[in-house]
Amino acid sequence: MTTAEAGAAIAEPAIIEPSHGHKPMGLGKLALGAVGVVYGDIGTSPLYAVKETFVGHHPLAVDKLHILGVLSLIFWSLIVIVTIKYVFLIMRADNKGEGGSLALLALIQRRTGGGRWTAGLVMLGVLATALFFGDCMITPAISVLSAVEGLEIVQPRFAPLVLPVSVMILVGLFLLQSHGTELIGRFFGPIMLVYFITLAGLGVMNIFARPDVLQAFNPIWAVRFFQADGTLAFLALGSVVLAVTGAEALYADMGHFGRRPIAMAWLYLVFPALMLNYLGQGALLLDNPAAAENPFYFLAPDEWRLPLVILATMATIIASQAVITGAFSVVQQAVQLGLMPRLRIDHTSASAAGQIYITSVNWALMVMVMLLVLMFGESSNLAAAYGIAVTGTMFISTFMLAVLVFRVWNWHPLLAGGLILLFLTVDGFYFSSNLTKVPDGGWFPLLIGLIAFTLLTTWAKGRALMIERMREVAMPVQVFVRSAVNSATRVPGTAVFMTSTAEGVPHALLHNLKHNKVLHERVILLTVKIEDVPYVDSERRTELEDLGQGFYRLIVRYGFMEDPDVPAALALATECGPEFKMMDTSFFLSRQTLLASARPGMALWREKLFAWMLRNAESAMEFFRLPTNRVVELGSQVEI
Repeated sequence: MTTAEAGAAIAEPAIIEPSHGHKPMGLGKLALGAVGVVYGDIGTSPLYAVKETFVGHHPLAVDKLHILGVLSLIFWSLIVIVTIKYVFLIMRADNKGEGGSLALLALIQRRTGGGRWTAGLVMLGVLATALFFGDCMITPAISVLSAVEGLEIVQPRFAPLVLPVSVMILVGLFLLQSHGTELIGRFFGPIMLVYFITLAGLGVMNIFARPDVLQAFNPIWAVRFFQADGTLAFLALGSVVLAVTGAEALYADMGHFGRRPIAMAWLYLVFPALMLNYLGQGALLLDNPAAAENPFYFLAPDEWRLPLVILATMATIIASQAVITGAFSVVQQAVQLGLMPRLRIDHTSASAAGQIYITSVNWALMVMVMLLVLMFGESSNLAAAYGIAVTGTMFISTFMLAVLVFRVWNWHPLLAGGLILLFLTVDGFYFSSNLTKVPDGGWFPLLIGLIAFTLLTTWAKGRALMIERMREVAMPVQVFVRSAVNSATRVPGTAVFMTSTAEGVPHALLHNLKHNKVLHERVILLTVKIEDVPYVDSERRTELEDLGQGFYRLIVRYGFMEDPDVPAALALATECGPEFKMMDTSFFLSRQTLLASARPGMALWREKLFAWMLRNAESAMEFFRLPTNRVVELGSQVEI
C-alpha cells in the first residue's frame, strides 16, 4: 500500500481567510462554529462520565477519597490528552487543510520519505480509521440515550418513554441527512454556546456549597486513589476516559475551522465549562452520595430539569450530527485515496463544499445505531462498549506523534522522549483498562474495527494487485502508436480512454482497435490521480504529454477532498488541439471482471471479497461525471 492509497492530509488553513471557496470569517465566528461542531462529542460527556465511574460496571464508594480522586483524574486527563497532546502538539502538524489519523500519516510520509517502518505506520493509520467507524456508531446511541434518560429524573413514570423517544430522535436525525444540514447547522454554535454556559452555571452553583471540591486540582488525590485500591482505580479508568471521548475531533476538524479558533474555543470556553460542571457534580456527591444515580441532572433544581433535558437532548443531537458528518467525510477521503470502492456522494449544499451525503453509509449507520440502542437498552450498558475505539485511536496517534517529533520536527531527544513516554503511559493505561470491558460490550467496536480494517486493506491491496497484473501485460505506448497508426483507419472526433495507471496502453484501447479496427483523430489516454493533499492548485490540475500522431497522455490531479470532474478537466487541456466538444467526444471505460486464483497475492477469500466489492462499486461514469450518452464500456478479465 502506498502513501497515496493510505494518506490523507492535515493542515491549518488561513484563520481569517479560509480558502477553497469559503467566505472570509473572523476568528470569533470560526471559534463559535467550532463550539457547535468540534466539541459536541466531548461536550456531552458530563451526561454520563461521572455517573458511569461511580455506578457503572465497577462501582466506587461515593466518598471524599473516590470523588476527589476521580475528579483529579478527569482534570489531569483533560490537561494531558486534550490540551497538551491535541491542542498544543498534534494540531501543530500542518499539511494544507485537513486533519485525522490518515492525515498525520501522510504528513510524516511526505516529510521523511518513508523508511523500513513505513508499512507498519501505514497499517496503524488505517487501523485508527477503522476504529473510528465503531465510534461513529456508539456516539449517537449513548449520547441521545443518556440525555433522554433525564426524563426518569424529571418524573419516574416517564421511564418507559426513554427508549422509544431515543429511537424516534435518532431515526429522525438519519432521515434528515439527505436534505443537508446547512440550515440547522447555523444554530449549532449558538445552541452549544448556551449549553456550555449552562454547564458552567450549574457547576458553579454547586461548587459554592462545597468549595472543598476544588482540592481535586491537586494530583495527589489521584495518587491517593491508586494507593487506596490500585485495581479498582485501574478499572475506573475505563469510565474516567469517557470524559475525553471526542478529543480526536479537535484534530480531525482542524481543516474546517483552523487551529487557533479550535484552540481558543477549548481554552476559553469548553474546558472551563466542562471542568466547572465536573467539579459541581463532585460537590453534589460530597453532600448527597445518592445523587450518583444521575449527578448531571441532579445538579439542577426540580423546576429546571425538564428544560435541561431538552437542552441536553439538543446538544446530543448536534454531537451525533457532527459524528455522522465526520463519517461521511472520512468515507469520502477513503474512496478518493483508494482505500474503499467508489460510492455515490451527493452534495447537499451549493455553497459549502464539505456538506455531503452518502446514502449507503447513512443507512448502514442508522441500522447499526438502532441495533445498539435496542440491544443495550440504556446508556450504562453502552458505556461498557464505549471507549475502546477512542482510546485505541489515541494510542495509535501517539506512535505517529513519536515519529513526527523525532523525525520531522527534530526535537531534542530528551524533550521528545519525555513527552512521548508521558502520552504512551497515559494512553496505554486507558486503553488497557478499556480492554477489561470487552466481555461487557467492548467487543462491539473491536468487531466493527476488525471488519472495517479488513475491508479497507483488502480493497487497497486488491487494487494494487489488479493494477500490477494489468501493467504486466500492457503494451508500451510508443510501440503501439507506431504500429497502430499504419494499420488502423482514423475517424473524426476525440476518444478518451481512461486508465488507472499512467503507463502502457489501456485495455479498452486495445479491445476497441481489435474489434472495431478504427482510431479517432485525437486519442487521449487519461489518468486521474488523487494527491495526498486536500486540494490541488489549478495550475497543477492537468499535465499533458504529446505522444505524436494525435495521441496524448493526460494526467489530471485532484485533492482527496475534491470531486473528480473529467469534462471540466478536459476543458482546461487546451494544448492538445481544438476545444473539446462533448458531441464529438467518446469516453471508453474498461470494466474488469476479477478471477480469483491461487497466484501469490492475497488469500483466496480476500480475492473473492475484493471481487464482490469491485462489482458493487459505483460506475466510473457517474464517479467521474461523464456524460451518459458518450460512454462506451469494454470488459476484460483479470486474474489476481
